[in-house]
Parts: sequence; C-alpha cells; structure tokens
Amino acid sequence: LAVPWRWRCSPRRGSAGCPPAGQVRAAFLRFFQERHGHRRLPSAPVRPRGDPRLLFVNAGMNQFKPVFLGTAHPRSELAQHRRVVNSQKCVRAGGKHNDLEDVGRDTYHHTFFEMLGNWSFGDYFKEEACSMAWELLTEVYEIPRDRLYVTYFGGDSSLGLSADEECRDVWLRLGVPASHVLPFPLKDNFWEMGDTGPCGPCTEIHYDHVGGGRNAAALVNQGSPDVVEIWNLVFMQYSREVEGNLLPLPQHHVDTGMGLERLVTVLQHKRSNYDTDLFTPILDAIHKGCGGPRYQGLVGDADVGRVNMAYRVVADHVRTLCVCITDGIYPGLSGAELVLRRILRRAVRFCSEVLHAPPGLLASLVPTVVEVLGDAYPELTKNADQIMDIVNENEAAFLSSLERGRRIIERTVQQMEPFTNFPTEVAWSLYGNLGFPLDLIDLMLEEKGISLDSAAFNELALEDAKRKAGGPQAGHLEDSNTRLDVHSLAQLRSNNVPATDDSPKYAYTLGQHGQYEFSPCQATVLMLYRDQSLQKEVGAGQRCGVILDRTNFYAEQGGQASDQGYMIRLGQQDILFPVESVRLCGGYVIHEVTAVETLRAGDQVQLFVDEAQRLACMTNHTATHLLNFALRHVLGDNTEQRGSHVTAEQLRFDFDTKGPVTVEQLQQVEQVVQDVIKRNEVVHMAEVPLTLARRVQGLRAVDEGYPDPVRIVSLGVPVESVLTRDSEAAMQTSVELCCGTHLLQTGAMEDLTIINERQLVKGISRVIAVTGGQAKKAREVGQCLAMEVDSLSLRMKQRSTSIPEMQKLSKEVGQLTKVLASTAVPQWQRKELQTILKALQRTANTAIKKLEMQQAAEKAQSLLAKHCNQPVIIDTVPADSLSILMKVVNQLCDKSPGTSVLLLSPQVSGEVLCACQVSKNCLPVFSAADWAVAVCTQMEGKAGGSPIVAKGSGNAKGMQGALTTALEFAQSKL
Repeated sequence: LAVPWRWRCSPRRGSAGCPPAGQVRAAFLRFFQERHGHRRLPSAPVRPRGDPRLLFVNAGMNQFKPVFLGTAHPRSELAQHRRVVNSQKCVRAGGKHNDLEDVGRDTYHHTFFEMLGNWSFGDYFKEEACSMAWELLTEVYEIPRDRLYVTYFGGDSSLGLSADEECRDVWLRLGVPASHVLPFPLKDNFWEMGDTGPCGPCTEIHYDHVGGGRNAAALVNQGSPDVVEIWNLVFMQYSREVEGNLLPLPQHHVDTGMGLERLVTVLQHKRSNYDTDLFTPILDAIHKGCGGPRYQGLVGDADVGRVNMAYRVVADHVRTLCVCITDGIYPGLSGAELVLRRILRRAVRFCSEVLHAPPGLLASLVPTVVEVLGDAYPELTKNADQIMDIVNENEAAFLSSLERGRRIIERTVQQMEPFTNFPTEVAWSLYGNLGFPLDLIDLMLEEKGISLDSAAFNELALEDAKRKAGGPQAGHLEDSNTRLDVHSLAQLRSNNVPATDDSPKYAYTLGQHGQYEFSPCQATVLMLYRDQSLQKEVGAGQRCGVILDRTNFYAEQGGQASDQGYMIRLGQQDILFPVESVRLCGGYVIHEVTAVETLRAGDQVQLFVDEAQRLACMTNHTATHLLNFALRHVLGDNTEQRGSHVTAEQLRFDFDTKGPVTVEQLQQVEQVVQDVIKRNEVVHMAEVPLTLARRVQGLRAVDEGYPDPVRIVSLGVPVESVLTRDSEAAMQTSVELCCGTHLLQTGAMEDLTIINERQLVKGISRVIAVTGGQAKKAREVGQCLAMEVDSLSLRMKQRSTSIPEMQKLSKEVGQLTKVLASTAVPQWQRKELQTILKALQRTANTAIKKLEMQQAAEKAQSLLAKHCNQPVIIDTVPADSLSILMKVVNQLCDKSPGTSVLLLSPQVSGEVLCACQVSKNCLPVFSAADWAVAVCTQMEGKAGGSPIVAKGSGNAKGMQGALTTALEFAQSKL
C-alpha cells in the first residue's frame, strides 16, 4: 500500500471508473490491517450475545462492550485486542434505533446495513484516528478534499465540558481549511453508549454531493440530502455515572463507524444508496419477478401508486431477512423475532398489494442477495436454502392470516349496530394474534365507512406492553453489588489486586463409595463492593459484593447457574455469611453476601458450597453435553446449539431443527444418552491453549470471549486423543469447550428424560430435561397416566348405550388431557397419549351424537303419532339436554314440513328447557325467536335464536302458563 492502488473495476458491477462495493469494503479492511497494523475480525452475528437489552446488533461496537466496560476476562482474546478493524452486519429496527417505518419513503434509510469500523483499545487516540481517516478518504478512495467537512464537539457549559480543541487542531494540522472545521453541541457531537457507561466527544466527516467549489458549511447537520455524514469517530474518554455526572475513563478508546452503503454511494457518484451495486441487482430481480414497471428512484408525490417505495422496501427487507435468519433469528412472536416477523410481513404486503407479484417473489430474491453479500459473509451462501424455506413458509402463513382476518372483519361488520365503532377487542385480537397490520385494519374499515376507536386500541397496547414488561424478565434486574463498574475495575487493577483464583471450584473427587467430596477452601477478603464503590468495610445487615483472593464457588457463566452456600470467618464458626449469588466480572469473582456482622478487607474466611445444589448442577451440565451429542447423532450434524441453561432442577437446551421432533426421535435421543450413562464413561477435562483447541474436529465456533487457555470437556475419550491432528474421535462423542463444573463419570446421572419439547419459532426447538430421581419419577408418573388412558380406552370400547355414561367418559378424557399437558412425564409418551386421547374424544363425541339422534327419533315418532297432521305442535317431553330437545324438534319438522313445533322439557333441577322451530311457510309473520322469548319470559327466563329456530329456558313454576302463552302466540300469528 505504498501508493494508492487503482480500483480494479468489475465489468459486471459498478459503472465505468467506479469501484464495486466489494472492493470498497476490501480496501477499508486492507488499509487498516496492512498499513496500520490492525487485527481484522469477522462480523459478529446480528443476534446480540450477552446483552438482553438489545434486540439486534445495531453498531460495530456492540461486540466490544466488555472491553469498554473493562469486564472482558483478562485471559480472553477479546481483552488482548489493541487495534481492530471489521465490517459489521447491523440491524436497526425496533427498540431505540427504529428505522422500519422510514424504510422505502426515502433513499437512504435501511433496516440492515454494514458498518465499517476501526477501533483502538487504549492504544492510539485522536491524532492517529483522524490522520488515518483523512488518509483513507483522500488518498486511497481519492475523494476530493474540498467536498469534505469535519465537525467537532463545541463544549457544554452545563456539564462543565470545554470544546474539543485538541480534535479541532488535529484537523487543522492535517490541512483541512478552518472554514470546513465546524463545532457542534452535545446532541450532534457527543456519543453515549446508554444512560450510563463509557461516552465521549466525537468528530464526524460529512460529504457534499454537489461540490463545484461552493462552501456548504451551512448545510452540515441540517438534514440536507446534499450534505451527508459518512464517518463518525468517537473518542471514549468519560464514563456517565448513575447520578448523571461524567468521570474520566481510566483508559481512552477510539470507536469509529462508517456506513458502507453511504460510502459506496459517494464513490460510485450516486445520490441514492439504492442506485449502487449493493441494491441494483436485487431491484432488477424484483422487476423480473413481478413484471411491472422498472424502478425509477421516485419518492413522495412523484411516486404514483408507491411502486418505487415498494421496490425499496422489498430490496431492503429481503437483505435483513437473509442476514437475520442466517444468524439464528427467525420470524416469531416476541423480541427480535417479532420485529423480524413484522419486517417479513411488511415486505410481503408490498409485494402483493403494490407490486402485484405472485407469492414466492420474496424467497426468489434470496440467491441475488447471496450473490451480492456472500463473498463478505460466507455464512449466507451456506444457509441460502434454509432462508428460502423459512421465508416461503412465513409468507404462506401470513397470506392465510390475511384471508382469515378479512373474513373476521366482514363478519364483525355484518353483526354491528349502525353508527358504532368497530369493536376494539376484535381489532386487538386481529393485530396481536393474527399479526394483521393495524394500517390494513384502518384501510378496510375506512372503505366500509366505519372507524376504530384509536384511543381505546392504544390503551390495550399499553396494557399489553406493561404486562410484558412485568413478565419473566422483569425480576432479573442486574444487581448493582455484583456488577463492577469500569472505575472500580480500573482501581482494582491499578492497586494490583490480583484476579480471583477460581480453580478450587474444580477441586472435587470421587470417594471410596462413589460419593463426591468437595475440597474445603480458605480465602482472604481483598475488597468489598457496595453502591458502585470499592469499600474496605461493610456494616452488619448490608448486602455487598465480596472479592476474595481465591474461591471454590462457581460464578454464573456458560449457561450454568451460580453456586450458593455460605462463608464463615476463621475462628467464628457460629456466624454464617450467606452467599446468594456469584458473578464473574473482568476476572474478579464477586460473591453477593448479606453481612450478618461487620465484614472487612483482610478477614480470613472459609467457604462452604451448597454441595447438593452443586452436584445437581454438575449432573445437569454433563447431561446437557450428552443431550447435545445425542441430538446431533439422531437429527444430523447440522443440528446446532442455540442456547442452554442449567440449574439444579432441570436443563434447557435450544437447537436448530427442520420441524417438530417426532416421538421416535425423542425415544432415540433418550436411548443414546442412557447407553452412555450405563457405560459409566469417564468425563475428561483439561485446560488447553486456544490455538490447539481450534484443531478439534466438529467443535462449535470458538468465541473470542473464552479465556485462554480454554477448558475442554470430553466424554469417554481423553483430551489428548481429540487434540491429535486429523483425529475423528471428537466426532464420535461429546467434546465441547466449557468452563462449567461436570461429573467425573456419567453413571452418577442415573437417568435422563426429556419432559418437554416445543418449537420456539420456526426452525428452533427447545427441550427441557430432568435427570436422576426426577427422571425416574417422570417415568413412573408417565406409566400411571398410560394405565389410566388404557382403562378409559377399554371402557370406551364397551360402548355404553347411556348418554350420561358417555358424557362422563368424555369429561374424563378432557380432565386427563389437562393433567397430561401440565405434568412432568417423558415427552415422547406425552405425545403418544395425547394422540390416543384425541381419538377417544372424537369417539365419545360421535357416540353421544348418535345416541342423542336415536333418542330424538324415538320421541319424535311418538309425538307425531299423538299430534297427527297438526299445523302446530306444542307439548312437553322428557329430555336429558337442550341438545336432545333441539334434535327432537328438528326431526319432527323434517318429518312434517308444514308443522311449527315448540317443546318444553322440565328438568330435575326445577329448570324448564325450551326449543322451537317455525315452518318456512309461516315466515316472516311467525318468528321462532319471538315465540321462544314470549314463552320463556312467562317462565321468568331468557331465549334467543333466528326466525326459523330458537331455544331458551325458564322456571318450572310458570310452565303451565307458558304452554298457554305458546298456543295463544301461535294462533295470533297463524
């Protein structure tokens, strides 16, 4: 890179003399990697790792948060980085950065974009960062200097921050004219990670599309499409505290971000991102697929029929779908999955309603997206077929929901009283359950001259949001006593407080009789942490974090819950300090303790782990590894883990799957696990350098957050064997990187059964399993329920001729179905029994219906003989239910078409049932509904129905009067 290279123009992409997007991206990465010694890293997946507050990765810095916060493990690769460069896949939709509704309206908003970035972690700062940026833009990309403007932070007196004159002077020394170096206030040129945490002034580089020697300084940061920001350089030098004040960071960092789409627009001399070769192949494919007018780049009123907007929406959204699905986010019902479902459905609507494209257009664009982005992100190429399948399935489901929604709206409108609003609860059900777009509901109602009460609808939405906010995650607020802040971490390191030695957590052995023996651990209190500050002493009754020189407590990580237990001060055996939770932060293990007496730095303590809880976690963690292996063995090597959580009670495991797991597959998975348990395989564990661990065949991608050396857990095969070059031993057993605690032999697991399996979203399944005594209990309960189902089946086969007996059996089926759904039993057995119970329910319903028809036929025949050829039949008849009474009425009318019938049936309870049907010859003068109302009112009851059939009930006291009323009403109408 001694001299700027000439762009190698591809004949297929990019107009003459303009660099294709792939070369622009590659040039950025090579510039920082080869000329300025940066380490090039791959893009992180767009599913955030370890940050529940984020829906999607929305900036290049997300994966480096642990470095900025100082929480990265000191031995991890992440903590070793000094200079880094990458191109990060980003999604901004939902949450704080929500561009979804703007996409398509203009030519520069996107839900998915690529952020080119370079970072310095405590290495270079303002001088070098600005110099490199200027060199790349003006010498490598050869952007005319007179078209570039730079901004810097102009200071904020309310925060006591002066202007960033250091940054201004750097730009002036680089030769940027003073008229092109502009100060801006806090909202434009001060960047913050969140309400608290690292932050600092930034400098932005803007580009003037017009040029021609003019001075466009007045248009910078004014929202002009002619002058756009292309690069933001953030200088992290402060930390925003909870109280709102700013403190200087112990280490300065640089975080820069430049949107590839905007940069390519500049370098290809375009005015719209959609006119670059990142989008034109996709727009061409859309035109080919829908056959309508070509894309012309029109916006606003000029875009008649919103055709150009539709092109932009579909092109943007299909890119987002490809990237998200590849990274394991599938359209679903909550969080990021729900946002992705909305993106997909928005794209489908624009395809069908505006572009009039046939179903399947969206999925047909996937190969084009893969062609455009696949070189930079090879994972897209690997997953192309899966992306198409998921897009097609979700599109079909949405189109089906739209049709159902339209029918529901039609039916509701027909039943509405005139001049009333559309029922809010129906609109909410359409929106929440069917995913029916709100604007489409409004549009359809507007066409019918009906309105929706928006205020009432918004109230329901607010209630729903509050309910979700108070859901399962509401209780998991981070405890401030176990989360070391960036200043405390820096203070510990500057005071040379060593990272906690937590190797004693692995100090346990098998005793003579197969019992686990956990070695005692003695430690010294190094520091206490409370109210976001390090303290030497904490008083009685206060909760605090305790940092020790060593510990045998396991801190929550790797999906395994933390240990619990207690500590005592040496010499004070009767005073217990309960340890409620344990967390790892920047290499320090923090024990959350309630001090029953004053606790001081320097105190000598002895630690006691709750051994039963630890052993249960060890059992379930080893079982998780074994389950992962068994699932891959049965379902295929493409079965990738998506997440897991291990507690003393159970284990949860999420994984990729093509469809629901079958009964046979569940049984096979359990059998594989039980075979390994019976063999009582040795669980081999060893710490290995990261470079060696990467050789292991079939090992999942190694995350750079792992400490180096890493711990390998191998079932039945020594770690040395799986590390041997070209060894396939790791493919025949479970081998994983894991910092968790495990059994030493698999036999102690005793048993494993999967008690639940369901699809979280299309393509991802979740299983919950239990081990040992709990697994045995689940199997015993399953056997008991199976016997109950068998008993029911036998009784059902005897085919009772009594309706009450069959109804009792039907009720038992329903009760057993409920019990089965909520009880811990093997999932394969649950599925089998549910299938049998569904069949029994159908059999019972059919039998009841048949018996009722037989009874009704007999009673109808008897009544016909009694009231031969009468135009009106009014009588009382014994009937066990309103259903039977109605059938008697129906059969009478079928056999004597010109007759109108009303029957009453007194019940043991004192209630009287009423059913009637009017001959069609008597309509509209004679109405069944009015007849039933008149009769039931006489019995102090209620009735309802249609002009032809109606039913109701009342009190036996008024029955004689009701019979008289029935006859008088009929005579008055006939």
